[in-house]
Amino acid sequence: MRIAVVGSGPNGLTAACRLARAGLEVTVYERAEAPGGACRSAPVLGEGTVVDLGAAAHPFGAASPAFAALGLQDRGLEWLHPEVPLAHPLPGGPAALLRRDAEGTARGLGRDTRAWRAVHAPFAEAPEAIPRNVMGPLLRWPRDPLVMARFGARAVWSASALARAAFRGERARALFTGSALHSMLPPTHPLTAAFGGVFGSLGMTSGWPVARGGSQAIVDALVRTLTEAGGSIRCGVEVTDLRELPAHDAAVLDVVPSRLLELGGTDLPERYARRLSRWRHGPAAHKVDYLLDGPVPWTDPAVAGAGTAHVVGSTREMAEAEAAVRRGSLPQRPFVMVTQQQAADPSRCSLPGRHVLWAYAHVPNGCERDVRPLIDAQIERFAPGFRDRILEAQVTSPAALEHWDPNLVGGDIGGGSLSGLQQVFRPTPSWQPYRAGRRGLYLCSSSTPPGGGAHGMGGWNAAGVVLRDLGA
Repeated sequence: MRIAVVGSGPNGLTAACRLARAGLEVTVYERAEAPGGACRSAPVLGEGTVVDLGAAAHPFGAASPAFAALGLQDRGLEWLHPEVPLAHPLPGGPAALLRRDAEGTARGLGRDTRAWRAVHAPFAEAPEAIPRNVMGPLLRWPRDPLVMARFGARAVWSASALARAAFRGERARALFTGSALHSMLPPTHPLTAAFGGVFGSLGMTSGWPVARGGSQAIVDALVRTLTEAGGSIRCGVEVTDLRELPAHDAAVLDVVPSRLLELGGTDLPERYARRLSRWRHGPAAHKVDYLLDGPVPWTDPAVAGAGTAHVVGSTREMAEAEAAVRRGSLPQRPFVMVTQQQAADPSRCSLPGRHVLWAYAHVPNGCERDVRPLIDAQIERFAPGFRDRILEAQVTSPAALEHWDPNLVGGDIGGGSLSGLQQVFRPTPSWQPYRAGRRGLYLCSSSTPPGGGAHGMGGWNAAGVVLRDLGA
């Protein structure tokens, strides 16, 4: 049996690996000159630097059952953990720190110690339940129903409401709410508490690591796994019509719904295509990579050891910033996520005394404004003297992100908005979200469960459906 995989992001490559290991003849087609989709690295700040062009820190990657099953750590992938997975600097006081263990994190939150333990208890006490229950379709009976029932009682809240109800101090509230903003939704939105709980629990169990040598290492390990299993990759091939490909028994597409609708030869059922046409994209990322002449001069030195920092300020500022983005306005103090890969991986910069810093801000989809001054200012608030350390900066706007990877529509790095029913029904209301309206055609991108992130689970789950449908 022959399988065509279109798109070589982590999901497409994971699907290809699982199918090739099952004995199918698999060919991956990629429009770019190198595989990886939005999970690539390059020396864009000069020789001796390694810059993650897209995905940077990988809480879901380290916990991914797919990556574990494929044995990527036996094929060159090495996870490196910073001293502190996550820091949230606060104005006028010490930063809130998420540590690699629940007890250490809770003790650092003062009067909210017991409340922090209670909120994260379902997954902190059973960390293996996160990948088993969260990294797949939500429309199914959970493998750990009691754990998920406890988690669900918290998850249905908005992050803001749960933080106000559970915590008394700003540090715990900010740490929880900042994690919830990975949904790219305002923290007042229902169900955002689920993201705060999951991202916090991941950090306190499997961590928020980076890949040694750059996120490209994840792709390189997947490519090795695929070729060992007999699969192949053809780069520089843009597929616009499936009928142009060699004969195949099934096609697996690592594309977002809007790109699927543009593809010829899909024979999509009319009803399914109509549902896909209603797919909505979410807010965008405006990315800046910096080359600095030294480490970031954080006011709180503890932030220097953090792999990731949420740079935005108080819970009130977070709510105001994300509400503005949702209205289509650019906030003056946006949510900025900073990743300091060198805190765990010194190989990211071999230039003496130099530091590479990765950052992006949440902005409206398709935002055309120059956002870099706002990102600079946010970091400067919590690290006075930061601007003086900048030697070079590489700016990547939402439009540039989409030009680089057409799946990042308008700069949306999550494969589609998580607002409304799209959080549960990805990409359409269906008990089988990976089947693209008919047998023989499958979708595995971040627009399918469990959503964005370099974890491969969309591809792994889609490949399982392909194998069942083909009786392989």
